[in-house]
Formats: sequence, C-alpha cells, structure tokens
Amino acid sequence: MKTALSALRTVTAGGWWLSGLARTRPWRMAGTVCGVAITIALLALLLAFLRNSEAAMTARSIAAVPVDWQIELAPAVQMETAQAALGDAVSVRRHENVGYASVDGFEASTADTVQTTGAGQVLGLSQTYAETFPGQIRLLQGALGGALVTQQMASNLHVGVGDKVIVHLPDTSSQTVTVAGVVDLPNADAMFQAIGLPAAAAPQAPPDNVLILPLDLWQGYFAKQAVDRPRSVRWQIHATLDHAALPTDPLAAYRSVSAAGHNLELLLAGQGLLANNLAARLDAARADSLYARVLFLFLGTPGLVLAGLLTVATVASGERARQRDQTLLRQRGISQSTILALALGEAMVIWLAAMPLAACLLVLIGPMVLGMTLERDVLGMMALGAVGGLVLALGSILLPAWHRMRRMSVIAGRMSIGPRETSLWRRIHLDFILLGLAGLVYWRTAESGYQIVLATEGVAETSVDYWSFLAPLLLWIGIGLITLRCVTALVQRGRWLLAYLVFPLAGALSEIVAASFSRQQGRLAIGVGLTALAFTFAVSTAIFNTTYQGQALVDAQLTNGADVTVQGEAGRPAGAQIAKLASLPEVAAVEPMQHRYAYVGTDLQDLYGIDPRRIGQATSISDAFFASHDARGTLEALAGVQDGVLVSEETVSDFQLRPGDRLNLRVKHAGTQAFVSVPFTFVGVVREFPTAPRDSFLVANAGYVARMTGMEDAEILLARAATSPQSLHRAISAALVGRPDLRVSDVGEASHLIGSSLTAVDLSGLTRLELGFAVIAIAAAAGLVLALGLADRRRSFAILALLGASPRQIAAFLWLEGGLVFTLGALIGLVAGGLIAWMLVTVLQGAFDPPPETLAVPWSYLVVTVCTALLSSIVAIEVARRDAQTSPLETIREMR
Repeated sequence: MKTALSALRTVTAGGWWLSGLARTRPWRMAGTVCGVAITIALLALLLAFLRNSEAAMTARSIAAVPVDWQIELAPAVQMETAQAALGDAVSVRRHENVGYASVDGFEASTADTVQTTGAGQVLGLSQTYAETFPGQIRLLQGALGGALVTQQMASNLHVGVGDKVIVHLPDTSSQTVTVAGVVDLPNADAMFQAIGLPAAAAPQAPPDNVLILPLDLWQGYFAKQAVDRPRSVRWQIHATLDHAALPTDPLAAYRSVSAAGHNLELLLAGQGLLANNLAARLDAARADSLYARVLFLFLGTPGLVLAGLLTVATVASGERARQRDQTLLRQRGISQSTILALALGEAMVIWLAAMPLAACLLVLIGPMVLGMTLERDVLGMMALGAVGGLVLALGSILLPAWHRMRRMSVIAGRMSIGPRETSLWRRIHLDFILLGLAGLVYWRTAESGYQIVLATEGVAETSVDYWSFLAPLLLWIGIGLITLRCVTALVQRGRWLLAYLVFPLAGALSEIVAASFSRQQGRLAIGVGLTALAFTFAVSTAIFNTTYQGQALVDAQLTNGADVTVQGEAGRPAGAQIAKLASLPEVAAVEPMQHRYAYVGTDLQDLYGIDPRRIGQATSISDAFFASHDARGTLEALAGVQDGVLVSEETVSDFQLRPGDRLNLRVKHAGTQAFVSVPFTFVGVVREFPTAPRDSFLVANAGYVARMTGMEDAEILLARAATSPQSLHRAISAALVGRPDLRVSDVGEASHLIGSSLTAVDLSGLTRLELGFAVIAIAAAAGLVLALGLADRRRSFAILALLGASPRQIAAFLWLEGGLVFTLGALIGLVAGGLIAWMLVTVLQGAFDPPPETLAVPWSYLVVTVCTALLSSIVAIEVARRDAQTSPLETIREMR
C-alpha cells in the first residue's frame, strides 16, 4: 500500500512537473520533440533507402538475364531425366529444349555468284522459344516461322528472305533450306558459351554463321549425325526460374541461386553441365549492393549525427535553468531517484510526442522523396527509427540529469558563476588526434588504390574496407571540435577585438559586451560549431551528389557511346546513314566509328577505328580515359602516326609493351573473310572509350583500318544532341524507319544498364532527402539554437536594461553574437565541406568509372543554404531584440 501511494505521488508530481515545463518552456520542448521526430524519420528513411536500393539492384539484375540457366546434357542422356532433376532442384517458371549442331559450312547462290562460309552452328528451337525468352531473338526481316539466318551470316552469303541456303553436314551430305527471316541474337555470347570449360579455354567469340531451324526439322536433319558424331550435336535446356522466392538482397539472392545450381549438379551426377547465368549476373550486383551501404554510411551517418547534436544542443540551451530546477528540488528534499524519474518521464513524453510527428514525416516524405511504398519499405523501418529516437531522448535529457547529480553539489548548483571544468577532449587534444587519424586513414586508403569494396567473382563472401569510412568521418568530427577550441580561444583572448567590433553599436558598453561574450564562450562555441558542422554536411553532400550525378551521366555516355548511338553490323553498317542524320536539326554533330575485331596474340579484342581529331565533336572524351590524363595530347599523338594504335592497360601489362613498339595484329579482311597480319605502332594507353568493353580493346586511325581491312564503312554512328538525347533519339528513329537492322539507343537507356560499382546506385531520392535535411539543419543550427540561447538570457538583458542600457546597446549583444555564429560557422563550414567532398570523391575514386576530373560545385544550392542560415539568424535575433524591449521588471518577475 505504501509503495502504491509513493508511486502515485511520483506520477502526480511528474504530471505537475511536465505541465510546468510545457507552460514555461514550450518552445524548447517543441524543439526537442521536433529534433527527436526528425531523427526517427531520417533513420527510418535512410534504412528504407538502403533496402529499396538493394531490392532494385536485384530486380534489375534478374530482368537483364534472358535465360537464367543453360543445362547442357551429356551424350546419350535422356531429356526426361534432366528435366526431372531440374524440377527437383528449383522451382522453374518455364523451360525450352534447344538443339545445337556443328556443320562444316553454308553455301548460297545469288545473282550468278556462289558464296560459301566456313564452319557454323545450326540451332533447333521450338515455335514458342521466341515468346518464352523474348530477349533472345530480334527479328530484322521476314517472319519467325521457318529457317532463320543471323544478320552476319546473311551478309556473308548475300541472302535474304526467300533465298535458298545449302547446309554442308560433316558426313559430306547437305540439306537445303529456304530463308524465312533474318534475325539478330542480342545475347549470342551467352547462347553459345562453352559450358564447363575454363574461361581461357573457351572460344573468344560466338560463331559468325548461325542457322536457326524449327525443332522438329532440326531433329530430322541431325538425328543420324547425333549417332555418328555425338560430340558435334548437343542438347541444352534453357530455363527461367521462379523469381518470387528469391531474396531482395543481391548477396542473399546470389547465394540462393548458386546453392540451387550446386544442388542440380549433384542431382545430375555428371549427366549434364550448368551455366548459371543468373548467378553470374547477381555476382556482379553484389558490389553494387555493398556500395549502396557505403553511400549509406558516407552520406547518412553524418546526417543522423547532426540531427542528434542539434537535439542535444536544443536541450542543452536551457542547461542553466535545468540546473537551478534540479538544485531547488534537492533543496526541498526530493530524492535523487525521484529527480531521475522526473527526467525519465520528460524523456518518455518527448519520445511519445515525437512518434506521431515522425510517422507523419514518413507518410509525406517517403513516397514523395524516395518513391517507396509505405507498407513495405518505410513503415517497416519505423521500429528501428523509434529505438534510435528513444536512445536520443534518454541521452539528451536523462543522462545530463544523472551527470549533474553525480558531479555537482547543491551549493554549486545554486551558483550562477563558478569554476569552469576543462573538458576531457580538450585536455587530451582529441581534435588534433582525430585530424591526424583522418590523414593517416586517408593515406592508407590511397596506398590501397582506393579499392574499398572487394567482391571476388564467383566467391560468395564479400568484404568492405570500413576503415576507409573513418577518414571523412574523423575529419568532420575533428573540424567540429577544433572549431570549438578556436572559438573559445577567440572570445577568451580576443576581447579587445570583440570590443572594437561592437563599439559602433554598444558605445561605452563595448567592454562589458566583450566581457559578457567571454562568459558565454561555451554557448558561442557550440553555436559556431553546430553551424559549421551543418554547413559542412550540406556543402559536402551537395558537391558529392553533383559530382556523382555528373559522373553517372559520363558513365552512361561511355556505355552508350554518345548522346545517341546508331549501331549496325559489318554487312549493314550504320555509317552509310551519316549524311541523312547530319541533316537533322536535332543533331549537333555526328561522327562514324568502326568496330572490328583483332587478334593480339591469341586474344581476340575489339578494335575501334576513329578520326582522332573529330571524335570529340560527337561525344565526350575525358582525360581520365587515358593513362596520360591528357585526352587532347593522346589523340593528337594517334593522329600523327598513321598506323598508330592505343592499347588497353591490361594488354600493355600482359605483353610488356613500350611506346613505339610494333604490333602485328590479325584482322579480318572483307574480301577474303580471312584474318591477315597488319602492323601497328603502339603510341599510348587507353583505359576507357565510348562503347568499348572494360577490359581489353584497341583504338586506331579509321583510315588505316579501312585500308587494311578492305572496308571503309563504319559500323557505329555517334551523335551529339542539339536539344535533348530523347528528342534526338525520336528524330533518328523516325529517319531510319524501315531499317530494323540498325539499333538506336540513347544515354537514358544506358543509365539503366550501367554496371559500374558506384554509379549503378540511384541516389536521386537519397539526395533530395539529404539536401532537404541539410537546409533544415542549417536553419536550426544558425537560428533555433541561437534563439533558444538568447531566450535563456532574458534575465541578463532585463538586468542590463534596469542598469541603464539603451535598446541599441542591448541590440549590440544580440547582433554581434548572431553575426559571430553565422559568419564563423558559414566560413568554416564552406571550406571544410569542400575539403570533405574532395576526400569523399577521392576515397571512392576506385568505384567511379572513369574517375571524375574535377569536383562539380552546385553554386545555386550553396547560395540557398547561405541565405537560409542568414535569414534564420536574422529572425532569431529580431525575435530576441523585440522580447528584450518588454518591461525588465515584468521579465524578472516571470523568471523568478
């Protein structure tokens, strides 16, 4: 009974206590509630972004795979056995049986001439294959029913719809078919991959000559060959798995698909080999997932820390009043446990009040800024955000109350002026230690080549060098602490300077104003420090995001080749359309580019023929594309050597090449269709080039390549848009109506297919969230914290008025303090933000493809942030100035 009465008295006292706080300090409590709510919402939204990014990567990776699994059966294995094993290993949505047959060659007679080809492949596909796997076959001419020839084979044999093709079988017999259509195989590399062979032993390119027959006709033609030469006839099962059961995390999805593939191999027991295309694609997406987490840590963590610091600063702005209240309670006999219970109640009430506000922010911001569904993505993270908000509320209210009770006596609590205790971080010089550690970690990251994510191909385990994150984080914290130290030193030792600056406003009271600032050194230092951290966060985030978005565009343009790219084949080159496209008003410039193949030793590589002096008119050529970091100089060197060639870094390393070395490359001659040896001179190293693969390729002069290969036409056209890439795409597509053999693409399409580690992550939603929060944080740091600090000194201003200070002299206190907080905070934050942005981009340099040449500065956003801080400071000072003009006696009576 006594315990219940004691608890009831504590609850009643707590109710009176909280109602008194709400009545006397409404703005400070409201600011604390808003700070906790913003922290909860920000944490939930950042976690939702991470989850949504990973799910989007998984979905994009899955959608990019036309055939998930290719199972090649061993000779004499029954199809039903393999299909049963497939069904037992994994849930399959659909599958098709595909026949492969090797033939000696093809022959066609057209226009009184006879054309022949070398060895080729004949595929047997069912009538439903193209519908089952829509990304595998692209019809160019004719219809899908009947015999189909690939575009390259049609060019080699000079055949079209209605022409007859003779198939030469290995047993010297032949079959004649009538061409029903000409097709393109967009995924020929995967369709003709060597399953079960090491990468070095597999063929380097798909066959040039491919004939596709209906499956029943194919079986009739090659039944005998399958018996006589079983290794020349193969069966495969092409399957699409049930994706609904896959995890949304790329790493988990990769492990799931890989495990299912291993299970199938175990069930087949040597009767078949598996090409796990889906696992290979998810394997590449794992690094993207890790970089999403990297971005979460780099961009999200400082925002969360800043939100927490602003909340703590809001509570701490009334520290003197809280100290008096707690001392008064202890004088009247209230136990320490009861005082802590009151602080706990205040923290819980603020947390509970912040929860619905945070939910409202989630409902408004989640779909609008991040484009996420609330049920699945945002509200599911509310629990973690609520835990973070609870920790913040307890840490900002309960922990200081406990600390005051342990370290301060009742007598010390009643003193308005007392000895200052030097903070531990000042005594151990933590700010200098953090700055030194930031430099050390940055140096270590630079030594590792800025490779912070390791996702080894084919290995399920991944790793992230989390130490790299410490460099910008330690720098950010170190800048904040050293700002506190410098501002404190300024107001302590620079009183003469402050008195001089305030003299025009304060007059004879300038020395008193300067002395007052010396007594308020902690409050001023915290105000400047928070403003500097807020500016640093805003500037670094804005610069990094602008650089990121610009580099994503460069990456997309590098992948696509230009704003708009038209691609053809050797037999139907796009270069023949250059005059037509150049006349379009939407075209700013158009340039041809040859795309051939050349053997470097035994390695087949892409060979691009360009005009080095004109290629830059149609597409962006970055300095980062070349090892010399000088695009103009490298291209000029290539133009100056007729037989010059630029070679990729991998090839230079593999073959130990030096500038000036002679390279004998084997390229295919258009007349003989045979590979002939052509001499080239090595003039430079190329790292990236429009449309080129990421590993090994060559760039040479188009005129020399045309003369040596016997074909002048260019397979690719690169076009720069005069307006927008999308409008240029529409104009070119309209001009090329009736030419389905020419594929038109723009950078917008390529941006969805980017495979680089970092720019594959869509930052648009996170950017809007972070930059919007940064503006709010700057306003809070420069205005709210200042206003609450000034409000806590109303009694001091009232005493000054009673002592004869004029409104102008009192205003000197306000304007100088506000100006000091804004000016120093903005200057330090702008410089530090640029420094941290540079460090962020540099640390993530290994992820950009190619690395950015310079930082992109969003000047308009920076102007908005500075104006926001200035406006919030002016509003806070003006409110405090008007409040100081009220009757000083009334103010003192209210605060007794």
